[in-house]
Amino acid sequence: MKTRRHAKILEIINSRAVETQEELQSLLREAGYDVTQATVSRDIKELKLIKSPSAGGYRYSVAKGGGEHISAKFHSIFADSVTSVQYAQNIVVVHCLTGMAQAACAAMDSLHWSQVIGTLAGDDTFICITTGERQAEELVLELKRLLKVD
Repeated sequence: MKTRRHAKILEIINSRAVETQEELQSLLREAGYDVTQATVSRDIKELKLIKSPSAGGYRYSVAKGGGEHISAKFHSIFADSVTSVQYAQNIVVVHCLTGMAQAACAAMDSLHWSQVIGTLAGDDTFICITTGERQAEELVLELKRLLKVD
């Protein structure tokens, strides 16, 4: 449950400006997570989120350089969610458990992989558009290593 909640938090802060813990708590509740302010505070610390300037105020974002911690979160979310990975030309298709594609995609977006120029998530599938076919193949190999699949 915690892994899914963390993935949802990453998805939320990557898709909109969230300025306060109360706002994040409200958005999590709307998404079906019954959380307290203390839980949200703990999650923010565990994910190493920071407040960064945005238009008209501040918003939560993933700390740059928190890569090792975020990477561990990504591995956990990815391994718990993804069922298969394949590519066609420069598009990587990632199949997930139902309802987990957006969380897995948000976790992947938080890593800011240079070969990925964009992503799009549905309910059980997300795609990554890479800079070229070779980069798509390399990304698939890396993601399959995470899944320990050949």
